[in-house]
Amino acid sequence: MRGTGATRGTVPRLPSAHPIGLSLPGVYLEDEFAQNFVGGLDEVLAAVFLTVDCLEYYLDPWLTPEDFLPWLGGWVGVELDERWPRHRARAVVANAARTQIRSGTRRSLLAMVRMMTGGQVEIHESGGASWSQQPGGDAPGSPTPRLHVIVRVPNPSTVDRAGLERAIRDAHPAHMPCEIEVRSSSAG
Repeated sequence: MRGTGATRGTVPRLPSAHPIGLSLPGVYLEDEFAQNFVGGLDEVLAAVFLTVDCLEYYLDPWLTPEDFLPWLGGWVGVELDERWPRHRARAVVANAARTQIRSGTRRSLLAMVRMMTGGQVEIHESGGASWSQQPGGDAPGSPTPRLHVIVRVPNPSTVDRAGLERAIRDAHPAHMPCEIEVRSSSAG
């Protein structure tokens, strides 16, 4: 979903909300050449005014035009997969900011991978945190850092493995080696 090839530009016969001709000095108000000349600019600027007037809708992932969604995703650090259903792509972008607040946590990683794949996700990690009133107690987890992500989906070939690896690499703690498995949900 890097882009649909559509470009933004003029909209045929879109009237300008702020015609330039009406802002010209009085001597040019009835000058046909001047009015036609700035009328051409009105056609170009009408789409800009419309976009600015509707900017809040462009910034809402649920309402933004389809071709604008990948750009909006880039703002929040999300690379969309063009094979995703539109509702999933919009949900990933909508939840990106909330997910980034907890970036690096197990809960955040779990939510992100579920959203990207639509599958069942298991995360096994070696770390842990604990405290004790007595010194010298055993630390939880394994002394070797490790992260193991298992994704179960009906058809593993539908998962963009490279995109998933990039997203997990960018979201998990940098010091932890990570192993990712994508399995069929029909297999145990």
